[in-house]
Amino acid sequence: MADFNNLKLEVADEIARLTISRPAALNALNSETLEELSVALDEIEARDDIKVVILTGGPDKKDNQFKSFVAGADISEMVNFTAPEARAFGIKASKPFFKLMEMRQVTIAAVNGFALGGGCEIAMACDIRIASENAIFGQPETGLGIIPGFGGTQRLARLVGMGRAKEMIFTCDNVDANEAYRIGLVNKVVPAEELYPTCEAMAKKIISKGSYANAVAKAAINNGYDMDIHNAVEMEANLFGVVNDTHDKKEGMGAFLEKRAAELTDF
Repeated sequence: MADFNNLKLEVADEIARLTISRPAALNALNSETLEELSVALDEIEARDDIKVVILTGGPDKKDNQFKSFVAGADISEMVNFTAPEARAFGIKASKPFFKLMEMRQVTIAAVNGFALGGGCEIAMACDIRIASENAIFGQPETGLGIIPGFGGTQRLARLVGMGRAKEMIFTCDNVDANEAYRIGLVNKVVPAEELYPTCEAMAKKIISKGSYANAVAKAAINNGYDMDIHNAVEMEANLFGVVNDTHDKKEGMGAFLEKRAAELTDF
């Protein structure tokens, strides 16, 4: 396992807890952190003993409280970017963000505190978002004279609709956890002390299902989302055929007919 300056990676019971930890910068994303995220996610995806990834932010340096999931991209690094440098920074971020979106493991963002700019964007790259009651989401970039550069103009509209995405981006207005839930930006809101236990319980429930089937279902959802419905359903039928030729299908259906718990193993 690689050593990281800005991340903590812990693995137990088939769950990877990946913590972004830059306490002096409210966990803001700089180039080093983005590079480390790519390395960590490559390591995770290569491991059959990891079925779910929970991405979260570490505590604040001053009082060890969880004030920020990811406060955004690191403005101190960005302030003097030229146009080519800014483009390269956005491309660098897209690599780990797409890994979260496309890796075979299910990814859950455990959002504690500020999820602004790049923080909102990295949460949106995960499959599922669970927020603590103190979570704050927003895309403040136009107030800095720029636009979201880590996928925000694209993923936000896909999650909450074009009109609401435009409102958030054009006004730079933040939304609290309950509003984020109302508009479909997060899946669930829980008290801060229950955030990680809730994510862990969901992860264990996901792990109890077919890991290979979940990976194929994830690919079907991602790939079919922008297809026309006819091609998307044909793709689903093809993948449905693939999963019907696995141990887990035989075990799952056999257990159902025999009225016993299934022991699913495939990845």
